[in-house]
Amino acid sequence: MKTLFLLGALCALPMVQVMAADMAAGEKKAAVCLACHGKDGHAAIKTYPTLAGQNAEYLVEALKGYRDGSRTNPIMVPMAKVLNDADMENVAAYFAQFK
Repeated sequence: MKTLFLLGALCALPMVQVMAADMAAGEKKAAVCLACHGKDGHAAIKTYPTLAGQNAEYLVEALKGYRDGSRTNPIMVPMAKVLNDADMENVAAYFAQFK
């Protein structure tokens, strides 16, 4: 029973981090994202992904991947390189809130 409780608690940790994100800071940092990903995260151009409603943890991991080079995209790599972990969590939480 202890193991099950510990496993559940560990799974909740990423959610707690995202819930602690600063939505206002995320909105401010996301301003540059809106040019391609659209207002409220709904892609303006069909070839770009819609970020609205995406899982925040997924968005953070994708941004980290662009920053560390494990994901490649000539547009996203330079965008992610200027973001620190807190910026990524804030931006991810901002886009995750939309439907």
